[in-house]
Amino acid sequence: MTNRRNIASVEPANFILWRYHLIVATVVIIFLSLLARTAYIQVINPEHLRKQADMRSLRVTSQQVQRGIITDRNGVELAVSVPVMAIHVDPRTIKNKNSFDNKRAWQAFAEILDLNLAELKAKIMASNGRFMYIKRQISPAVAKYVDELKLVGVGQAPESRRFYPTGEVSAQLVGMTNIDDIGIEGVERAYNDFLTGTPGKRMVRKDRLGNVIEDISVIQQTEQANNIQLSIDQRIQSLAYQRLKKAVQYNGAVSGSLVMIDVKTGEILAMVNSPSFNPNNRSKYDSYKLKNRAITDSYEPGSTIKPLVIASGLDNGIIAADSIIDTNPGRMRLGGRLVQDTRNRGEISLGNILRYSSNMGVSKIALKLGHQRLLDTYYQFGFGNESSLILNGESRGYMPRRSRWSEFENATLSFGYGMQATTLQLAHAYATIASGGLYRPLTIIKQDTTPLSERVLSEQHAQELLLMMESVVEKGGTGDKARIDGYRVAGKTGTSRKAIAGGYGDDYVALFAGVAPVSNPRFALVVVIDSPSGDRYYGGVIAAPVFAEVMERTLQMLNVTPDKKQSLTITAKNSE
Repeated sequence: MTNRRNIASVEPANFILWRYHLIVATVVIIFLSLLARTAYIQVINPEHLRKQADMRSLRVTSQQVQRGIITDRNGVELAVSVPVMAIHVDPRTIKNKNSFDNKRAWQAFAEILDLNLAELKAKIMASNGRFMYIKRQISPAVAKYVDELKLVGVGQAPESRRFYPTGEVSAQLVGMTNIDDIGIEGVERAYNDFLTGTPGKRMVRKDRLGNVIEDISVIQQTEQANNIQLSIDQRIQSLAYQRLKKAVQYNGAVSGSLVMIDVKTGEILAMVNSPSFNPNNRSKYDSYKLKNRAITDSYEPGSTIKPLVIASGLDNGIIAADSIIDTNPGRMRLGGRLVQDTRNRGEISLGNILRYSSNMGVSKIALKLGHQRLLDTYYQFGFGNESSLILNGESRGYMPRRSRWSEFENATLSFGYGMQATTLQLAHAYATIASGGLYRPLTIIKQDTTPLSERVLSEQHAQELLLMMESVVEKGGTGDKARIDGYRVAGKTGTSRKAIAGGYGDDYVALFAGVAPVSNPRFALVVVIDSPSGDRYYGGVIAAPVFAEVMERTLQMLNVTPDKKQSLTITAKNSE
C-alpha cells in the first residue's frame, strides 16, 4: 500500500511539471514573438503601416475655380459660369453589391436623366472600371433628385457650365466653351488661358464616412480666374444684329456682317453676323453658323475701295483736291478689255468720281499711279494683313503679287476687283481716313489709354477726302439712302460680282462703308450683305439703309451732338 501511495504521488507531480514547462515555454515564445514583431513595426519598419493607414484616410481635395466673366464695356455680362453637377458611377461597386436589384430607383434615375435604362445597364455591366460619367452639366435640382434615390455606386461631382445671356447676338464674337469648360471659339478661345484659373489642392484626412477630420497641408494655391471687359457696347451690338438680320432675311441673302469702330481709340463697338446661333443650345445649330464672317470671309470690296485710290493719288502728288479728270467718252479699252461707266460723265471732279462711283475716273488715277504705289497704299491701310486682334480664323484677305502687270489689271484694282478684303479690314481703313490719316491698331478689349498710331495719310488729304465722300450720301449720289437727319455722313457704296471658277457668276456682294459725323468723326461702320436674291443687289439700296439705321441710333444713344449741315468746302470747280 505504501509503495502504491508513493507512486501515485510522484506521477501527478512529474506530469504537472512537464505541462507547466511546456505552457511557460509556449507563452514565452509567443511573448518574444509579439515583442519582436512590435519592435520591428515600431522601431525597424514603422512606415509600412503608416502608409497603409494613410492610403485609407488621406485624400487630395480640389477647390473648384469658376471661369472668368466676360462683359461688355458697360459691365453687361456676355458670358458667365453657373454651377452644375456631373453624375458618375462605379461599375464594380454596382455589380458587387447588386445595385440594379433596386429596379424602381434605377428606372426613376434613367427617366430623370432621359436615358434608356436597358442600354445604361448594359454599358455599366460591360465595364470593369471604377469610374464612368453618366451625364454631365445637369442642373442642381436634377442632381438633388438623383441624390435622394440613394443608389449604390452612383456619385456626383460639382462642375460649371458656361451661360451666354445675350444668346445669338454676340455668339460668334464671344464664342463658347466645350463641356470641359475650355474655350473653342471666339474670345473664349483667344483668351482661354487668361479666363482660366488654377484650382487649389489640399491634403486632408477623412474618416470612413468621408468627413474631413484633419487638414494636413496645402499642395497648390488657388489662383482665381481673370475677368475680361470687351470694347463692345452691347446696346449697339444688339441694335446692329437686329437690323442686319432683318436685311439678310428681307433680301433673301446668304449672309451678312457688320463692324463698327470707335475712330478715336480703335475699339470695336460692334461686330455682328447673320445667320447666327444660340450658344446655350448646342443641339440646334449648324457648323457654318459658327463662323465670325466679319473676320473670316473675304470678298472683292468693289467701289468701297475707290476713296483709297484718291487718297493714294493725293498723297503721291498725282492729283490735287481740285483736280478734274476727263472720263470721255465714258469707256476705254485696255489690252482688249473694256472699262466703262454707266454713262459718260465727261470731265468730273474727284468728289463726283466718288459720288457717281466712276470706274473711268479712278482707273485713270490708278494708271498714273502705277500698281506698286497703289498696292503700297492698300497695305498701309491694313489690306493683306491680319489685324491686331487675336481671334481665331481671321483672314488676311488677298492682295495680288505679280511680276508683270497689265494696264487692265491695274485699272480693275482701282475699283476693287482682283483683291479681297474682310469686313473688319474695310472698317479699319475707313476708321483710318476718319481719324485724319492715323492708322491705329484695333482692339476688342476696352482701353483706358489711346494706343500708339502711325500716320499713313496726311491730315489735310484725309479731311479733303471726307468732304468728297460726303457728296456720296447727298441727293443724287449712289449712297443717298445712308443720309441721317441732323448729322453729316461720309461714305461709299460698293457692289461687287462674286468670282467663280473661270470668271464671275450671277451673285453679288452689296456693301456700304462710312463715317459720322463728318465735322468730328466718331464712328466708322461697314455693312456687307452677301448674295442677295432678286434684282435688288446694289450696296446703295441694300446695305446703305442698314448703315443709316444703326449709325443714327448709335449717335443718338451716345449723345453725339448733331453737326450742322454745311456745304462742301471744295471749290466750285469741283462741282458739276
